[in-house]
Amino acid sequence: MSKKVSILVGSLRKGSFARKVAQNVISMFPEGYEAQIVEIGHLPLYNFDYDDPAVTDFPTPSSYTEFRETIKASAGVLFVTSENNRTLPACLKNAIDIGSKPNADVAWKKTPAGIISHSVGKMGGYSAQKNLRLALSYFDMPLTGQPEVFLGNSPTLFDDNGQLIESARGFVQGYIDQLVALIEKNPK
Repeated sequence: MSKKVSILVGSLRKGSFARKVAQNVISMFPEGYEAQIVEIGHLPLYNFDYDDPAVTDFPTPSSYTEFRETIKASAGVLFVTSENNRTLPACLKNAIDIGSKPNADVAWKKTPAGIISHSVGKMGGYSAQKNLRLALSYFDMPLTGQPEVFLGNSPTLFDDNGQLIESARGFVQGYIDQLVALIEKNPK
């Protein structure tokens, strides 16, 4: 049975660089792994009334339940994100909040995770990644360490077919190998 890795893309734009990176990394996982992008753009904004047992007229959306179950069934998670206004994008923060409830059944708990951030500028999404690491630290998630992946000048990292150029591909492959090792060391 394949180990499932959920890839969450912190950009809703169909042609985003984050999505291009995510599409490239799917094939970098070894045999025995099944990596797939888990869409998060359709998830309603988080509201605790959905999970409050005292609130009976605000049922939990089925998209929340499906998302939470997908994350819980994942051997690992890879976040691929851009940076918006020096922090992580709202859609990704919303997904993190949805997976964090209910308190007694947090989807993220102890799930090994990696982060690839990018920006069109030179900083490579540094602030987004640091804010994301801070949010994830609350869930006791094993996170990859060094090297961290900050892909700067992201428009220059792809060829005409949307594939990562060789120098970027090799670096990202090394990171995916590191994430796989983390997943192997920390089974759920």
